[in-house]
Amino acid sequence: MGFRLVLDDEDDLTVVGEAGDGAEALQQVAALQPDVVLMDVRMPGTNGIEATQRIVASGSPSRVLILTTFDLDEYAFAALRAGASGFLLKDPRPAELTDAIRAVATGDAVVSPRVTRRMLELFAEELPSAVADAARPRDDARLAELTQREREVLLAVAEGLSNAEVAQRLFLSEATVKTHVGRILAKLGVRDRVQAVVFAYESGLVGR
Repeated sequence: MGFRLVLDDEDDLTVVGEAGDGAEALQQVAALQPDVVLMDVRMPGTNGIEATQRIVASGSPSRVLILTTFDLDEYAFAALRAGASGFLLKDPRPAELTDAIRAVATGDAVVSPRVTRRMLELFAEELPSAVADAARPRDDARLAELTQREREVLLAVAEGLSNAEVAQRLFLSEATVKTHVGRILAKLGVRDRVQAVVFAYESGLVGR
């Protein structure tokens, strides 16, 4: 109800449906084809991770924005791996929520630096070495396509830095960083910034 009040107050945002669980969310997405799905993680029956996987696998144009808390960040990361376009804490300021929805709707990805760092620390700690080793032969081929500067940018993005922060660290302009990020996505064959961050950890690039 709180989210609806915030969103309905925006001229360019419209809440087209609500769902009480993942199964109902899937039905609503299929029927309404919303631009953005604001997805909780823990719900009765079909949870947010499974619902996200099924939305992405269906080829739906709807993009998923995950709601998470620090207590549930491992679940949210699983949803990101399933194809979600970003995540927010459950207590965002109204402007953060609306800006995130607009960004995801236009094809961008939402990576909150504060949550990213915590989530990726957790992922790095829990990723089984066997899984990492199995992933490296495939991933190393794609990593080899990156220039040294592109690797530096990818590592900074994987830390949760914004384009402005990456630019400041590497003494580049924001426009140049944005260009590098675009090239990284193309070379890695990933959809957005979030998936690039996931790749950086799963490939073993971070921590090497």
